[in-house]
Amino acid sequence: MSRIRRPEYTGENRCIPCTVTNLAIAAVLTGGSVLLWPPAAVGVAAFSLGMIYFRGYLVPGTPELTKRYFPDWLLRVFDKEAKPRYDGGEFDMESTLLEAGIIEETPDQNDVMLTPTFAAAWAERMAHVAARDADIDELAGLLGVEEERLAITEHGSESFIAWVDGEWLAQWESRGAFVADMAAAKELESRYDDWHDLPMMLRSEMLGGLRLFLEECPICGGRVTLGQRVVKSCCRSYDVVATSCQECGARLFETEIDTESLEQQQP
Repeated sequence: MSRIRRPEYTGENRCIPCTVTNLAIAAVLTGGSVLLWPPAAVGVAAFSLGMIYFRGYLVPGTPELTKRYFPDWLLRVFDKEAKPRYDGGEFDMESTLLEAGIIEETPDQNDVMLTPTFAAAWAERMAHVAARDADIDELAGLLGVEEERLAITEHGSESFIAWVDGEWLAQWESRGAFVADMAAAKELESRYDDWHDLPMMLRSEMLGGLRLFLEECPICGGRVTLGQRVVKSCCRSYDVVATSCQECGARLFETEIDTESLEQQQP
């Protein structure tokens, strides 16, 4: 059985678009078997589902097929790295952070930066959270959920995933990103009166946006730099803007670039 299994395409690495495509192919094959020789349909279905379960695909080369024939918008819907965004409506995040004393205009008034008081408090709290090494407790405090219901899985510097009752809850680019968010949440709670009235998705957006201001890694203290790179998943590749630590390699922020919008804005 170990010769059949393909862990790179199953479990957490399972590609949803590829799985959907292969299930559709399996359904067609099973339907055809029913028409040609009904007794064979059960065997065809069992074989097809077994191959998809253990190998991740039925037809070799499925990733290339989905990449070639599936529209990018559909692949983005299924993409495991996709991060849902909350439609804030009339909510102005920048104005809110300015009023709360979290950010302020730069001296030339062409940009914004963290206020010295918030930057110092955030840095001190990040150091405390990172050293405390009690991530479940920090997350439980933020969500108001019992620690026993929570679990965290970490995959090196690639992802930091939180689970509640065995179900996916949230994902960060790294533990450094998680530490930054936990620390920032505590500071925002004490500085912004309406913090707990905001939907969790909008709070997540605010915390993620603040990570763009990080100059040092919350874990190792290394220098953080901003860059652009191409991310490749099983079925698609896309451009992202990311901030990463130059010392430990941890990603602290990442967002996909809407290349179509950029092309439309070009003169």
